[in-house]
Amino acid sequence: MMTEPTTDEEILKGWIGRTESATDTLHAGHARKLAGTLDDPFDYSDSDPLPVCWHWAYFPSPSPQAQLGRDGHPERGDFLPPVALPRRMWAGSELTFEKRVLLGETVTKTSTIENVAMKSGRSGQLCFVTIRHVFAGPDGDHRFTDRQTIVYRDDPKPGDPAPAPAQASPGDVLETVNPDPPLLFRYSALTFNTHRIHYDRDYCINVEGYPGLVVHGPLQATLLARAASRDERRRAIKTIAFRAKAALYDTSSFTIAKGNGSYWTQSPQGGVGMSADVTFF
Repeated sequence: MMTEPTTDEEILKGWIGRTESATDTLHAGHARKLAGTLDDPFDYSDSDPLPVCWHWAYFPSPSPQAQLGRDGHPERGDFLPPVALPRRMWAGSELTFEKRVLLGETVTKTSTIENVAMKSGRSGQLCFVTIRHVFAGPDGDHRFTDRQTIVYRDDPKPGDPAPAPAQASPGDVLETVNPDPPLLFRYSALTFNTHRIHYDRDYCINVEGYPGLVVHGPLQATLLARAASRDERRRAIKTIAFRAKAALYDTSSFTIAKGNGSYWTQSPQGGVGMSADVTFF
């Protein structure tokens, strides 16, 4: 189902209901590489539970190099709708767990386009694509769901000011993170994420108009989930909902903070990068 890039919502809605599946074995060796990247001291092995959000390091897309678009992502029009807006961002995810997956297991991910919606914002047109990923164990038993939202937007116009981020509420700082280029590169490599905004500084600044390398939304989410898990050591996460609020960059450190039962990443200027609301079993 291919068509020319478009912003016609009715055409794009034709992708609703489209599905694809992928199967991967959750090798413990790959988890240990991610642990090293995140300075996690645990020596992961088969039968250990996969930490929350680490599924993003599995199920890599095998798109041929020749089929990558300007931004490094696979070209649209196959599974994802052919949205004619050049910039793509991870807007958030809602994870719901029934049973944890274990390292060493072979897991199947079934992805379905749930919704496509065009909207207008201060910076122009926006397109929100919602994808529901369902993860099943070796026997087909349902383990958890990841309802993900991607947003597409126009390139910035010369002289456009960056939108002011929402200011964080008072909270307790749990951790400071230095998102230097080696961290962003290793996370990109481990998640097989070829999006150039995370490693190509010239592209970031000269094409997409960012002031520096962009910190991955899923990386921030993974750190927030870890903070919540450490905070509630006796209980496992049942649901966790992430919302991207503003971009964070490699130009400065950011913090992980907590307040009123929520968690968030915070820039040095006090702006919220991403929020996380959590419930526990």
